Amino acid sequence: MQKTLEVMGMVCPFPLVEAKNEMEFLSSGDELVINFDCTQATETLPRWAAEAGHTVTNYEQLDEASWTITVQKK
Repeated sequence: MQKTLEVMGMVCPFPLVEAKNEMEFLSSGDELVINFDCTQATETLPRWAAEAGHTVTNYEQLDEASWTITVQKK
């Protein structure tokens, strides 16, 4: 299963907080697609995924000030 989390316009740390909350509802192997525009989250989201043991399956810059990251739950 894949779920999309839209956190455009949210300032840090809220994209990370929302991602952590959403991940609680996913099963192992499910993916969470996070679309965000908080520059700080370009570091905090991948770091959180790695520290939690999740896998980043996609990470790309969409335009000048927005990104998408896909995190697969461990």
